[in-house]
Amino acid sequence: MGKYILKRLLHGAFSVICVVIIVMVLVYSLLDRSLILAGDSGYSHTTSNNRETYVQSRYEAFGYVDYIPYSDYLNELARNGEIDADTQTAAARLGRTVEKDSEITAQYVQKFTETYESQGYQVVRLDADTKSNGQVKDGGAAALYATRDKPLISRVITYFTGMLFIDNIHFVPDTTDIGKRGLTFTLYDPVYNPTGTEKKLSPAIIGNGTKHKYLLYLDDQFPYIHQNFATLNLGESYTVNRGVDVFTTMVESQGSYVLRSLTFPTGLTEDSADNLHTAIYAEGSREINQVYAARFNDDYTNINTFKAGFSKLGFSFVIGIISTIMAYILGLPIGLLMALQKDRLIDKIGTIYIMFIIAVPSLAYIFLFKAVGGKLGFPTLFNMESQSKLMYVLPIISLALPSVASLMRWMRRYMIDQMNSDYVKFARSGGLSEREIFTKHIWKNAAIPIVHGVPGSVIFAMTGAIITERVYSVPGAGNLLTNAINKYDNGVIVGVTLFYAVLSVVSLLLGDILMSVVDPRISFSTKER
Repeated sequence: MGKYILKRLLHGAFSVICVVIIVMVLVYSLLDRSLILAGDSGYSHTTSNNRETYVQSRYEAFGYVDYIPYSDYLNELARNGEIDADTQTAAARLGRTVEKDSEITAQYVQKFTETYESQGYQVVRLDADTKSNGQVKDGGAAALYATRDKPLISRVITYFTGMLFIDNIHFVPDTTDIGKRGLTFTLYDPVYNPTGTEKKLSPAIIGNGTKHKYLLYLDDQFPYIHQNFATLNLGESYTVNRGVDVFTTMVESQGSYVLRSLTFPTGLTEDSADNLHTAIYAEGSREINQVYAARFNDDYTNINTFKAGFSKLGFSFVIGIISTIMAYILGLPIGLLMALQKDRLIDKIGTIYIMFIIAVPSLAYIFLFKAVGGKLGFPTLFNMESQSKLMYVLPIISLALPSVASLMRWMRRYMIDQMNSDYVKFARSGGLSEREIFTKHIWKNAAIPIVHGVPGSVIFAMTGAIITERVYSVPGAGNLLTNAINKYDNGVIVGVTLFYAVLSVVSLLLGDILMSVVDPRISFSTKER
C-alpha cells in the first residue's frame, strides 16, 4: 500500500506540473498580452512615454517580462555604495534626446546599456515627446529601460520554488530598525489581554523581524488554531483582487464588516473590524499614515478584517456538499429501484429524466430551473448581505439534479450487471433467499464502483461549479476563475488551476484507497511468490 501511494503521489505531482506548464503556455505565450490592459484604469490615465513605461511595468507584474527602469539601476548602484547621492541625481537627468545627455548621464547610460544587453535584455530609449512649441508633453519626459521576456522554464521553476513561504526573523530588511529580532511565546495574547484588563489564558507565538507578527494563535474562527509559520503562495492577483495572493483570495471571508470593541497596541479602543492576528509588516507605514501611528507601536500594520460572509471556498463548499449529499440520497435509491423494476414504469420515468439531463445542455436547464424557481418566489441571484437561506435553494438544486441523473444511471447499470452474473445464479441454486443475495452480494458489489467517486464528489465541492455560480452570481471559487479569465488575471488563472489539479490527484488517490477498504479483493501491494 505504501509503495502504491508513493507512486501515485509522484505521478500526481508530475501531472500537476504538466498541467501548470500547459496553462502557462496558453496564458503567457498564445494569448495577446495587450489584452490585460483592456480594463486597466492606470493605462487609460497615462499618456505618451509614461504610458509605454506603465505598460512594461504591468507586463512585469503579470509575469511576462523582466523590466528594469534606468532609475532602478541607479538606485541599486547607490545602495551598493558605488555612487553617491549627487552623482545619482546628476546621472538620472536624461536629456530630451541622446545627443543632449550630459557627460555624466551619457556615461551611466552606456554602463546601463552594456550591463543589461550582455544579460540578454533589450534596452529601449524613448526621446522626450514634445509639442510643436518645444515644450515636453504631459507624461512625455525621456525614458530609458531594459526589458527581457521571461523564459517559460524559469517562470515554472520560480512559481513552484516560491509556492511555500517559510516565515523567519530575517524577513524584515537589515536596513530597518525594528529592535531585537526573535520569537516570543506568551500565555496571554496581547490581542485578548490589553494593558489594564483581566488576564485571560490565550497562548500565542509572536515574531519580530518576521513577515507575520502572529505565527501561532487561537481565536473564535474555524479552525480556531491558526499558524503563519508556513503559508501557501499560489501567485498574486492583479485585477480580481489586486495585490492579494490567490490562496488568500479564496479563503478570506467576504461580505459586510463585523464590528467589535477592539483595543489596539497603543491603547486606543474603538469599534473596528480589524483582525490584529493577521498583521503583516509594512515598512514605514506609520510614518505615512497617522491612523496607523495612533493605533500601532510598530510597522506590523497591514491587516485583514472580520466579515460576515463565507470565503469563496466556503460558499462553494456549502453549496457543493449539500448538493452532493442530496444527489447520493436521491440518486442511489432511485437507481436501485430502476434496476429492481427494470422496464416498468419507474424505470421508464427515470430513463426519461436521465436522457433529458444528457441531451439538454447544462446551461439550458440551469436557466430553466432559474426561471421556474423565480416564478415560485425563490431568489435567483445571490446576495451576501441577505440572511435568507432561500438563496441557496436554486444553486443547490441546479448542481444536484445532474449528479442525481448520473448516479441513477450508473447504479442501475451496476445493479443489472450484478443481477445477471453467474454467481447470483449459483447463490440461488445454493438455497440463499433473494434478500440474502441482494444484501450480501448484489448491492455490495454494485456499490464498489460508486464508492470510488465519493471522495472526489466531496473534495470537488470546494472547487465550485463554474456555470452554476456564474448564473446565480455565487461568490465562490468557480466564479473566481471565470472572473479571472474575463479580466485576464494570469496569476489567478494559474493558481486556481493548480488548486484544481491538486484536488484531482488527491480525490483519485482517496477513491482508490476507499475501494480497497470496501472490497478486500482489491490490494495495492505486490505479493511475492
